[in-house]
Amino acid sequence: MNENKLPPQNTGRGGIWYVLAAAVLWGTTGTSQGLAPAGVESTTIGAVRLAVGGFVLLTFAMLRGSFKGSGRWPIFGTLMSALFVAGYQLCFFAGVARTGVAAGTMVAIGTAPVAAGVLGYLVRREHLGSRWMAATLLSVIGCAFLAAGGGGFQSNKTGIMLALGAGVSYAAYTVSIKSLLDQHEPDAVMAVVFCLAALLLSPLFFTSYLGWLVEPRGMAVALHLGVLATAVSYGLFARGLKQINVGTAATLSLAEPFTATILGVVILGERLSISQVSGVVLLFCGLVLLTLGENKPRNGSSNNTEQRSNREINIQH
Repeated sequence: MNENKLPPQNTGRGGIWYVLAAAVLWGTTGTSQGLAPAGVESTTIGAVRLAVGGFVLLTFAMLRGSFKGSGRWPIFGTLMSALFVAGYQLCFFAGVARTGVAAGTMVAIGTAPVAAGVLGYLVRREHLGSRWMAATLLSVIGCAFLAAGGGGFQSNKTGIMLALGAGVSYAAYTVSIKSLLDQHEPDAVMAVVFCLAALLLSPLFFTSYLGWLVEPRGMAVALHLGVLATAVSYGLFARGLKQINVGTAATLSLAEPFTATILGVVILGERLSISQVSGVVLLFCGLVLLTLGENKPRNGSSNNTEQRSNREINIQH
């Protein structure tokens, strides 16, 4: 008989910490890019990041045998995931170049959780409660304070639209990848998606200067961005996303600007304004609120899940 497969529900602490760990690694991206050789275009860095990350993810997935018994891959869903990943890279870097780092980052990062929550509900019927709304609001306001305190705002309609496109692209690939994770192993999903995304951006390699990759500093930046900030981080993100809702994962990803701010103070010696300190506090409170809320089991949830599983087993037999 036909089986009614429901989207996986939140399973607790494991998925949350995987996503938070991924966001912390993403938070090192800005510092690493700042150490790249002068004159390197941001879009080229993004393409190199995907190429290195995709290669590492594919190698790891093959060594672990993640493709064995995975069945057919949905062509449309896989291609759309890769398109959204590549689109995020292009929209984000182009948007930041036109609006400034503060405004572009805020628009992209602030848009992503809301868009992910809406898409998660429309596509997967994932319901997000008042705790998620409150945590997301606190975190987005915190990001706004961080951006406002940093200055550097530039009014550019095209740049704002590109940054919005980056936020929506992030939300879209989170939803589409979540669907692939319902049927395939996390390592295999990320390997396929990122290799395809790298192929989509490969024309940039023929129009960009790549000599910086042979320099020690350039090579170190490329390896850090590709291995740690992409392969390892998205491997963790996929494992977490498999266990929690799309909207929850997107909001937890706001640990990225929190990490970037802390690294800026500790490593680069940056000083925070009162507005930025307020932003850090609000962002931290939002993440804690969501994390603690997701760790609490809902009344009757385990019993309902067990009953549903028993019904499905009876149907199968």
